[in-house]
Amino acid sequence: MDMSSREIRIPLGEAVAVLRDLNEFVVSLDRLGSRQASGTTDEYAVGRFVADWDVARRLARARHVISAALDAQLSEEDNAEIDALCDRGRFYGSDGAAGPSPEQSG
Repeated sequence: MDMSSREIRIPLGEAVAVLRDLNEFVVSLDRLGSRQASGTTDEYAVGRFVADWDVARRLARARHVISAALDAQLSEEDNAEIDALCDRGRFYGSDGAAGPSPEQSG
């Protein structure tokens, strides 16, 4: 499937909510990284941020918004191809260890 010229519509309110969440995560993680690099915060700060700001749930909602738009506007075959591409993503700790999966480390 040629994805470069295809377009998907997402309701503006949902797109803005997702964009706002993503912006909060990017800016906050950048700030946390800077603080860790300068030694002004501990190594647990990112974990606290992820838990306190409900990052996993909010990212899951963003994924749902995009997935729902794809499901509604593309064929089953196109969606299956996209699902297969997503399944080949990089998943932290997918080997059960606290680190990159083996396919990412080489």
